[in-house]
Amino acid sequence: MLELRDVEKAYENIKDSIKKTPLMECKTLDEMLGCEVYLKLENLQKTGSFKIRGAVNKILNLSEEEKEKGVIASSAGNHAQGVALGARTANIPATIVMPETAPLSKVEATKSYGARVVQYGAFYDYAYQKALEIQKEEGLTFLHPFNDKYVIAGQGTIGLEILEDKKDIDIVFVPVGGGGLLAGVALALKSKNPNVKVYGVEASGAASMKKSLEEGKVITLDKCKTIADGIAVAKVGDVTFEIVKKYVDGIISVSEEEIAQAILFLLEKSKVVAEGAGATSLAGLLSKQIDVNGKKVCCVISGGNIDINNIEKIVNRAQIIQGRRIRFTVNLNDSYGQVNRVTEILKDHRVNILYLNQTRYNIDLDINEQKLSVVIECKDEASGQRVIDALRADGFKVKEK
Repeated sequence: MLELRDVEKAYENIKDSIKKTPLMECKTLDEMLGCEVYLKLENLQKTGSFKIRGAVNKILNLSEEEKEKGVIASSAGNHAQGVALGARTANIPATIVMPETAPLSKVEATKSYGARVVQYGAFYDYAYQKALEIQKEEGLTFLHPFNDKYVIAGQGTIGLEILEDKKDIDIVFVPVGGGGLLAGVALALKSKNPNVKVYGVEASGAASMKKSLEEGKVITLDKCKTIADGIAVAKVGDVTFEIVKKYVDGIISVSEEEIAQAILFLLEKSKVVAEGAGATSLAGLLSKQIDVNGKKVCCVISGGNIDINNIEKIVNRAQIIQGRRIRFTVNLNDSYGQVNRVTEILKDHRVNILYLNQTRYNIDLDINEQKLSVVIECKDEASGQRVIDALRADGFKVKEK
């Protein structure tokens, strides 16, 4: 079992290779939740993620023989970049196996650090098995993304920094994938202050740690799917499992919708860009599964490497959930001015029209009817409902989607 001194030693090893990321207070969350909320912004870390901490600490602890062989790792993207940058700094050749579904931005970033990238499988665990095959074939040194004591100790340095900036923190929410971040942070926090409560937050579509703890042993999920690709892990580590079991106060799960809303909240209210995994800790806080009233709370925003192509989809989904983006159809009489009348009502209610499409080819329509498909953006769910009510009051047949 790792000890606090392992984390402290890791910090001495890596402090010149990483950024000490800020702990930012969020007044909006304070008012919403009745507590003090701080965001540990690892999205501002080198490579855009906490993963460089563990990767660099591991590389610094390799023997000369292990370095000469070259290194290989499997990763959904963030560990990949950490290993690639750490290996380049140490002048070691690196091979990274990434899932075929890894965001293009993470794949390209990993290549930019000089690593050879092999893409294989639908999610992390398949890439992991492929990496082991290549390791045996080529005699490389394998660097595990989470189930390694040096990696865990490196990630635990985040806990030291949190206490350095806010020694009286009460509760810390940490994203969970394979468990390396949670294990390291919990070990550091609890060793220095046993009164701190530490909660891991998983995506419900990849709740491998929660289910393992419930069954008292490491289990493998049959399927693993979430927009939080950085924590899409079907099987946690046996090392991380034991540390989490000892130090963590609980694991909570959040839905895809909650993660999407957390990403949008960080963008809008805090001007923070977080990937799905990075926003999961905030999703856990916002889910209100843990009583935080009057407490000093920290959410570890573990990474910001979100695929730019997915931001619009995620924001769109979050706004639909919140009732700020509404889709509906309006049946129109085949007569002059019908579309104009609809747009006049929308204008009167000061909503933004995102999409209009008019068709008469629909089996559900009467022969003299047309259908107008509409997407609007509004202030909130109530303002959207007022638009629907106004259209109906004007005689239009409206169907909400």
